[in-house]
Amino acid sequence: MARTRPAAPALAASGEAPVTVLPGVGPAVAAKLQARGICTLQDLWLHLPLRYEDRTRLSAIAALQPGVAAQVEGRVVAVERGFRYRPVLRVAVEDGSRATVVLRFFHFRAAQVAQFAVGARLRCYGTPRPGPQGLEIVHPSYRLLGEQEQAGLGDALDPVYPLVEGIGPASLRKLIGHALERLPDAATLELLPETLLAGLALPALRQALLTMHRPPADADVAALAAGTHPAQRRLAMEELLAHHLSLRRQRIALQRHRAPVLDGGAAQVRRLLDALPFRLTGAQARVFREIRTDLARPQPMLRLVQGDVGSGKTVVAALAAMLAVAHGRQVALAAPTELLAEQHLASLRGWLEPLDVRVAWLAGKVTGKARARVLEEIASGQAQVVVGTHALMQDSVVFGDLALAIVDEQHRFGVHQRLALRDKGADGGSVPHQLVMTATPIPRTLAMAAYSDLDLSAIGELPPGRTPVQTIVINAERRPELVERIRAACAQGCQAYWVCTLIEEVDEQDGKPGVAAGRMEASAAQATFEALSAQLPGVRVGLVHGRMKAAEKQAAMRAFKAGQTGLLVATTVIEVGVDVPNASLMIIENAERLGLAQLHQLRGRVGRGAAASSCVLMYQAPLSAMARQRLQTLRQSNDGFLIAEKDLELRGPGELLGTRQTGLAAFRVADLARDAALLPGVHALAERLLAEAPALADRVVARWVGGAARYASA
Repeated sequence: MARTRPAAPALAASGEAPVTVLPGVGPAVAAKLQARGICTLQDLWLHLPLRYEDRTRLSAIAALQPGVAAQVEGRVVAVERGFRYRPVLRVAVEDGSRATVVLRFFHFRAAQVAQFAVGARLRCYGTPRPGPQGLEIVHPSYRLLGEQEQAGLGDALDPVYPLVEGIGPASLRKLIGHALERLPDAATLELLPETLLAGLALPALRQALLTMHRPPADADVAALAAGTHPAQRRLAMEELLAHHLSLRRQRIALQRHRAPVLDGGAAQVRRLLDALPFRLTGAQARVFREIRTDLARPQPMLRLVQGDVGSGKTVVAALAAMLAVAHGRQVALAAPTELLAEQHLASLRGWLEPLDVRVAWLAGKVTGKARARVLEEIASGQAQVVVGTHALMQDSVVFGDLALAIVDEQHRFGVHQRLALRDKGADGGSVPHQLVMTATPIPRTLAMAAYSDLDLSAIGELPPGRTPVQTIVINAERRPELVERIRAACAQGCQAYWVCTLIEEVDEQDGKPGVAAGRMEASAAQATFEALSAQLPGVRVGLVHGRMKAAEKQAAMRAFKAGQTGLLVATTVIEVGVDVPNASLMIIENAERLGLAQLHQLRGRVGRGAAASSCVLMYQAPLSAMARQRLQTLRQSNDGFLIAEKDLELRGPGELLGTRQTGLAAFRVADLARDAALLPGVHALAERLLAEAPALADRVVARWVGGAARYASA
């Protein structure tokens, strides 16, 4: 007796039904799906194809084009097995056009070879490419046809889905097909009112999903491949809307808190400005005015100050700190590395302590009685400005009256750590103001999507006296020339960096860079240090890498900053927070292995004084197309914002700024570089939805973002 399928439960109308309601999905299959983040019917609806295969038509072999996938049908005219370098099977197929294409297999079984008898009818699909004897298709998908078999053609493009480990492609297609059978009607599925969608010229959500999973034979394949098909834009629009709504809700929630009102303080600010050995640039003055306005309000400030390397963000932070100190309140400044934190400490002590402001230091290496003393000063309020690393966020650190939390290079901290620092100043309904700084210029597109809950300020102007850095790209074969160039530069009293980079090895257990990667990078730096020390006998060479003890690192950096060391061999540990104005030459080894943002950060370590500076990007040939683009971009531009836009285009948001922490890397459909034009409309739509239908806004967020907390107010 045929088994009747039970009616879909009401829960499935919203897609929240578990995948186990589908036929064939028991505990084992459900576990495999769950490992891929697929738990509900809705997750299967949104598990969208990577690409499509067009089996709706047959192409004549004579009409095949290299690089263009096609389906052909013909008879086997020759079979050849070879073992010269590795096993290979070649099957020549000819059709009515009297043209021939070769099917090439590197992985095959004896039973397969037996199938390909001369004269057998065959239908296959794949991408032709030029071979030794004309066009060939490597590992096509194929099926043998019976002599009288009339095999029909598909009526829709075949989707190719992202792999789910342990579930074959055919089984996955079948599961998604079952899930789509339970897709509710358009009225039930659609969350956005027609009045909001009017004028967008986009299909309804149900139609968009069906088009994506089962595009008709006449679908615009080029638009689907480019991600510009109206069905994709409809889904991308709603996904971007959900992420933006989640950020806006977090910001609205934060604004309900009170924050200390830090108005006034003009006299203390003026004292600091008068004491500085330089004048603020126009951009610095403008950004400080924006911060000052925020701090005078009773709502918490949440402002991101972005500025290119060396643009002078620390002095803006110092001025903001003075406003809190003027009201008898405390300030915390957290930096992700001791090198960067120590540099902030030196700057703030130099500027603030002559004005009788107590600047305290707290890092992991501060222990014993010294730590106890600092903790007491922080708790009593005696320490007015506290600079430190992750140590500031530990439970043992209690502030007497924290009014302003400053986080530098915030994307290098975990989200929970940033919240922990903010909570140090939480008092009932009151929270401290937050100022976030980054030297990584943020593309406008990424800022609109990832940081739309923050107020943004940009310091787009370098202090006077800075000289643009000349960037040169050369092959590693010219290494001896660089050694001579360092010798000449040091002889003239200049200093140089030599940066060693390695590809990170990934730990198999957790997918994170393993301990071996750190050892390899340190080993490479050590070997380079020894080689250059031998090649440059008249130059004092220093060494810094991540596996050295903190005291050794600091000693090496201090010696370089004091001019006692002519050449510093380092890993990318010097990427942020090293300010040596006399350093005018940087060589980055294996530059093709680094991203644009990191290369730009490293380059920013030179050109910090008046001397003409150079950055040499040394690469190992051959270069990939993407690596060539990266190096060319660096060579042509010193504009951090332009470079950041290019980095987003090349690498996507998942790598840039560590946005894996914000969930941006998990976009199912949206692509920030491709879909940037949708963002202004998405923002307007979000404001209307929050004002007119906040309950619907919650449902949109739940559908796309789910329970994943965005910690947007961190």
